[in-house]
Amino acid sequence: MKICHYSNHQAGVVVGDKVINFGDALIKAGLARQGYTMLEIIDALANNPAAMQIARDAANGAAGVDLSSVKLLAPIQNPGTLWAAAANYGAHRAEMVDRMGSANKQIVNKDDLMAEFFIKTTSSIIGPGDTIILPKISKLVDFECELCAVIGKKARKVTEAQSLEHVFGYLICWDISQRDPWGKGMHNTRNIRKGFDTFTALGPWIVTRDEIEEPQNLSITVLQNGKEAMIAHTSDMICGLREHIRFLSDCLTLRTGDLITTGTPAGVSKLSDGDRLHGTIEKIGSMELFVKDEK
Repeated sequence: MKICHYSNHQAGVVVGDKVINFGDALIKAGLARQGYTMLEIIDALANNPAAMQIARDAANGAAGVDLSSVKLLAPIQNPGTLWAAAANYGAHRAEMVDRMGSANKQIVNKDDLMAEFFIKTTSSIIGPGDTIILPKISKLVDFECELCAVIGKKARKVTEAQSLEHVFGYLICWDISQRDPWGKGMHNTRNIRKGFDTFTALGPWIVTRDEIEEPQNLSITVLQNGKEAMIAHTSDMICGLREHIRFLSDCLTLRTGDLITTGTPAGVSKLSDGDRLHGTIEKIGSMELFVKDEK
């Protein structure tokens, strides 16, 4: 199923070109509260079979409304933690060494075979069709388009073989980054450079785990202003999602609604005022973003 968050903070399921609300049915059944968040909806669906059955019944029965008539929002706006893997594709590591120069090679060491993780701010989250704002202080901001997993069941010290059992579903994550050379007014930590408002775009919906047999077998395509900017495949990751979940859960507890975004392939490109991005991940879907300078 495609679980979406749409106009007036409603939970729905996307079927073809329709959106069917199931949040109201969860409230009526006592499985969600008035004013629910999508974190609460994910928790209910992932951990209560009755809630999941209500969503499936909605997908199989109700007529719904036209997808084009609603405003899709970020599928989850309040994750507990958004874990992001850095430099997790070999070709991207190489391009970042080329762009950043030899003085910064240690940041993207090609010989380091374990992805480094950082945390993205939840205040940076936007959704499909929203606008990335380029900060006045920056001359170089680029995009990354990544496969992202949503944790459904709490995970602590799980094996790679068990890891995907803890995933609720998948979505697209756009990780936007300030890349200006370090200096006055610039920021030398990933959490800040990637944490500006509008620097995390999520969408277009969450595709439940049962719809994607193998997360390491998905193509990624990005168009920038209608021109091909990124063509990649998740099989090219240095560390796959199973390794990410095993590693993180060895160190800490992954909770329902936590996000793990898996790093970008090569093809990151500078953003400019007026740009339009269109990204697609196979079996998940497509989403557009717009780019404007800060006023």
